[in-house]
Amino acid sequence: MNTPNTHILERLAASLEQRKGADPKSSYVASLYARGVDVMARKVGEEAIETLLAAKDGDRLHLVQEAADLWFHVLVLLAHFGLDYRDILAELERREGVSGIEEKSARSRGEA
Repeated sequence: MNTPNTHILERLAASLEQRKGADPKSSYVASLYARGVDVMARKVGEEAIETLLAAKDGDRLHLVQEAADLWFHVLVLLAHFGLDYRDILAELERREGVSGIEEKSARSRGEA
């Protein structure tokens, strides 16, 4: 199995940042930024549903394609707020070794 290029997230983060100044008529990402958080969040929701449907269908390729769309749109939303994949990785690292039940309970108590 080929190992994907892990630097794609760095390149994508840089590209998303660059698109903040692009003309919305010439860039899909710039058009999302211009349309605001509600549109970006809705797009994440749409992609999440499409990912779930692909999983239910059991089509592995379609699932990967939809998950890639979901990740992409989550990264666009993060970039809008000045965040990127490194923030998510840091949060996952913080949670590593912590029971999911404990972690979720701490969040509901406002401890995380």
